[in-house]
Amino acid sequence: MAVHGSPWTRKKDEGQARAPQKAYRGAKKQKNIYLSDRENNDKIIGICAKGAIKDEVKNKKESITMSGHSKFANIKHKKERNDAAKGKIFTVIGREIAVAVKEGGPDPANNSKLRDVIAKAKANNMPNDTIDRGIKKAAGDANSVNYEVLTYEGYGPSGVAIIVDTLTDNKNRTAANVRSAFTKGGGNVGTPGSVSYMFDKKGQILIDKEEWEKDGDELMMLALDAGAEDFAEAEDCFEVYTDPDDFSAVREALEKQGIPMMEAEVTMIPQTWVQLPDEDAVKKMNKILDLLDEDDDVQAVYHNWDE
Repeated sequence: MAVHGSPWTRKKDEGQARAPQKAYRGAKKQKNIYLSDRENNDKIIGICAKGAIKDEVKNKKESITMSGHSKFANIKHKKERNDAAKGKIFTVIGREIAVAVKEGGPDPANNSKLRDVIAKAKANNMPNDTIDRGIKKAAGDANSVNYEVLTYEGYGPSGVAIIVDTLTDNKNRTAANVRSAFTKGGGNVGTPGSVSYMFDKKGQILIDKEEWEKDGDELMMLALDAGAEDFAEAEDCFEVYTDPDDFSAVREALEKQGIPMMEAEVTMIPQTWVQLPDEDAVKKMNKILDLLDEDDDVQAVYHNWDE
């Protein structure tokens, strides 16, 4: 069972079946925050660098005009909260723990990737003893399964761009399954780089509004101080975006501030969106996503279908 990943897509973690979430569309690629500058007809949207914006907010005490239209709803579908789905999620995260330990060692203090995976595991309610066992097993078993990270790119109906991240111990099996999913949905697998240029790789942190009792201005300031690039407000959550290299540091800084995170991960943000013309195309697209969703080797699927 796989899922489709942060703005896009579906991601392999626990949640409501096809529940709408919010995703950052990225109004600008300059890594900017937007401020409400004036109330008259000549209103200007100020674009400030992340350093300058802090003074702008403090001095003017103006409210932030944040991204009200968010694509997270259209692209991220989460797994149903049931025991079967939870078991699959734990299996997926277990693989990620094994890879992180083999790459950087079993000590989270010296392995930022492992710290990120542990944070993800806890967000999905994985018991601490299960996490610890996974780390010890990966560290002590020299003959444990070696997982390989593979990414596939291709097109769905009407040219929808799709990226599939996998973690597998059998690349021939995974390649066959991914190609089959594309084919059965009327799509095709392309060459590396064929669609990835249509996405921006970003760190993404989502904060549930129900869990954050203060206002968005204060959260934005904390995010900027932590090193975030962008901040947006969606209908039911706040969104923080970072450079991928800064993601771990920003997440940890916000975590130390006691900020509750409903999700934190590095993801692929579509630059443009594609609408499907008819129900047949929608059916085919869902066929691809569902088949990928069922594959245990698939970690995340990103797409630019404007659902």
